[in-house]
Amino acid sequence: MNPKGNINRREFLAPAAAGLALTLVPRHVLGGPGYVPPSDKITLAYIGCGTQGTREMLRLIATPGVQITAVCDPVKDGTNYIDWDKNGIRDSVRRVLEDPNWDAGVSGIRAGRDMAKEIIETYYAKKRASENFKGVASYADFRELLEKEKDLDAVKIMTPDHLHATISIAAMKKGKHVLMHKPLANRVAEVRMVVESARKTGVATHLLAWHRPINDVRDMIQEGVIGTLKEVHNWTDRPFWPQVLSLPTDRPPVPAGFDWDLWLGPSLERPYHPSYTHAVFRGWYEFGGGSIADMGNYSLWPIFMALDLPVPYSIEAQGSSSCEINDQVSTVKMNDFAFPYANRLCFKFAAHGQWPAIKLYWYDGGMRPYTPDELLEDGKSIPATGSLFVGDRGMILNDEIIPAKKMRAYRASKGIPEPKGEPGRRRRGFATDNEWLAAFKGGPASQGNFLNAANCSETIALAGAAIRYSRKIFNENHCAPALLWDRESMKFTNIADANQYLTREYRDGWKLTSA
Repeated sequence: MNPKGNINRREFLAPAAAGLALTLVPRHVLGGPGYVPPSDKITLAYIGCGTQGTREMLRLIATPGVQITAVCDPVKDGTNYIDWDKNGIRDSVRRVLEDPNWDAGVSGIRAGRDMAKEIIETYYAKKRASENFKGVASYADFRELLEKEKDLDAVKIMTPDHLHATISIAAMKKGKHVLMHKPLANRVAEVRMVVESARKTGVATHLLAWHRPINDVRDMIQEGVIGTLKEVHNWTDRPFWPQVLSLPTDRPPVPAGFDWDLWLGPSLERPYHPSYTHAVFRGWYEFGGGSIADMGNYSLWPIFMALDLPVPYSIEAQGSSSCEINDQVSTVKMNDFAFPYANRLCFKFAAHGQWPAIKLYWYDGGMRPYTPDELLEDGKSIPATGSLFVGDRGMILNDEIIPAKKMRAYRASKGIPEPKGEPGRRRRGFATDNEWLAAFKGGPASQGNFLNAANCSETIALAGAAIRYSRKIFNENHCAPALLWDRESMKFTNIADANQYLTREYRDGWKLTSA
């Protein structure tokens, strides 16, 4: 990415990863088993230092091939974060830093760029003292970081959804590899721009929702064990956050050390309110993508990969309703700003390649398929989260044929030993850092790259648009029809009014374009 004659350390990493550079001194001589010389490390900026960012950072700082050299967050140091455990973050930091008294006396749940800097520098001083680490740079604005951190290989993006496209595209334009939390973006147009930027720049990318392919499920379906595949059902128990269905009207002050303008980023100006931020941002159309963007990237993406799914041609959304009483009259409450408590969607895919026409159903907010008779035969009910593949001669729940006797017979016919552990636990597990780290050093692209994520990511963003349109027009006499999608023209062909939800209205100075 640099002009000829201006080659820096970054540009030596790719040939080294490809095995073209000679190792003159064994690594165990230099620094012990697992030692990675500083010149071979990926230098990474950590953008987004909230609770989830901190949680993942605690694992990343122990990765030998990565050196975090900068952190960025609009929050300097706050204690008003929301998490799933009052002391979970604090206790995790204490274990990693081997300091049982870390943050003693601090009340609330703490996070922010100052805390991230403190954790990284403390850990490196303890564990990497021989590397002469120079410290971590700290920024409130990612744009300043990308301008000043010249010798940077990659960024990891752990911000709310509405900033993903803006930050990742800016980084890719600078030639930085991008590691990002899901989703790619929460607007269809922005998903397209992120994918196009990855394609044009050629940088290595990895969406952290990728965990593993479901090749075993694909193989069973291709072998005909459930007949012809007709439907796939996928569901989650989210949301795990309060789903606010009214715009806040009170005006609390912006917390000290919180740059609200930078947190808004490309979004139009609005007064600060804590109901928009931290762990509750996912419930707002502007800032999040709802439960399907939160968990669908994990569970739907392997399905897309296994079945070679394109983008659907039809999306029908149904959402839960709520009511309000005004002047003694109870009416259905409308909104165009927040996701419903619960949703279900039907995506339709035309026949493609070796696969027939398929319907894919999504459920959230406690909704899920009813327990099939095949599962009742085993004395079980449908799990709180999962995937169900329905053929004309059988079913696969997650990666097990049901009822269990059919799965045992299948394994016996293939000479496959019975696995140990519960099926749900066996199915979990995420790609290791080795996959994206090798890609960032010039090796093969990770399976979790942005191009592989494109179809699933666009479908999830389409779901957000369909949910929003469906909820906006719902009343007792009028429900939204399925939206018909033309991928080439990037528009819904039957309901023009729904197309407004494919894009974002940007603040001045924040308009987004692909690389």
